[in-house]
Amino acid sequence: MLLTLARLAPPVFALVALTLSSPAPAASTYADHPAALDFARQMQTDHHIAADEVMATLSRIEPDPRVIRLITPAKRKGVRSWARYRRQFIEPLRINRGLAFWREHATALATASQTYGIPAEIIVAIIGIETIYGGNTGDFLVASALATLAFDYPPRAPLFRGELENLFLLAREQGRTPLSYEGSYAGAMGYPQFLPSSIRNYAVDFDGNGRIDLEGSPVDAIGSVAHYLAVHGWEKDGPVVIRAHVEDPDRAATLVAAGIDPVFSENDFSAHQVLPLAPVPAGERAALIDLETPDEATEYWLGFRNFYVITRYNRSSFYAMAVHDLARALYDARQETVLESAPARGR
Repeated sequence: MLLTLARLAPPVFALVALTLSSPAPAASTYADHPAALDFARQMQTDHHIAADEVMATLSRIEPDPRVIRLITPAKRKGVRSWARYRRQFIEPLRINRGLAFWREHATALATASQTYGIPAEIIVAIIGIETIYGGNTGDFLVASALATLAFDYPPRAPLFRGELENLFLLAREQGRTPLSYEGSYAGAMGYPQFLPSSIRNYAVDFDGNGRIDLEGSPVDAIGSVAHYLAVHGWEKDGPVVIRAHVEDPDRAATLVAAGIDPVFSENDFSAHQVLPLAPVPAGERAALIDLETPDEATEYWLGFRNFYVITRYNRSSFYAMAVHDLARALYDARQETVLESAPARGR
C-alpha cells in the first residue's frame, strides 16, 4: 500500500500503526458526526465541493469496525522474524505469476524501465508483493475505510482525513462518485495499492488511453510504480544492497540505530568493524541494515540510496529487502527461461 507510511507494510505503501488504540465507532452513519460535518465544511471552503454534497456521501457511509480492528496494533507484539517475513513473498506462487506478468507486459515494462530508469524486475516485484499481480487488491469500500480512520481512529486521524480529502478530489477529477472505489482496509487501491494522494500525485496514464486506471490497467500500474520510484530519487544503475559482515554487533549498533538513510561512508563502516562482502561503488554512501530472525544469526546489509527509495513505498527494511530478493529471484528465473527457450546452435 502506498503510503508514504510504512505500508507501512504489507505491502504499499502495510500500515505501521501507532501504539495507541481507540474504541470502535458507535454511530450508524456519518450523517451527524461532528468530525464529518467539520470535514464537509472544510471541503467546501478549500475545494468548492458543496458541504451538502459531501454530507450526502458521508451519510451513506457506515463506520467499519473491521478497519479499526485491523489497523490497531496488537497489545502484545510478535517477535520480528526476517526469515518468516521473507517466506511470505519469495515463494513459487509470486515467482510464477510474476514471470507470467512480465511476459504479458514485457513491452510496457521495457518502456517504463527506459523512461524512468527503474529495472523491470523491481517494478514486477513491487506489484507482486502488493497484490499478487492484481489478484488481491482488497474489497473494502475505500470511502468507508478512510472515513472510519479519519473520524474514529484518533492515532492516525490527520493522515486519513487527508486521504479522505484526496479521495473526494480524485473522484471529482475522474468523474466518479467517492463511493465507487474499493481497496484495502487502509484505503490503498489497485494493482500497486496507491492511496488517493499517491494516485493524484504519482499515477500516470501509461497505456495512453486518456485516463489513469490503477484498478483495471496493469500498464498504468507499471508506469505509476516506476514514476513513483523515480520521483523519490531512484538512481539508474545504482546499487541497492551489499551483504556485510559485522565483527562486533555492539560496536555497529550505533550505525544500525541511525536508521535507513544512507549517510555512512566506507571509512565509517571500517571504523565500526563492518566489512562489505563485495566492492562498494566509489563515493556511494549507505545505511547499515539488520535483518533479525530469532535463534539465527542476524543478517547485515549495506542499504544504498535505491534501498532507501524502496522504503518510501513502504517504510520497512523488511519490505524493501523482500522487494530486492523477489526482484532478484524473478530476474534469475526469467534469464533461465530465456536460455531454455533459445534454439540450440549447431556446431
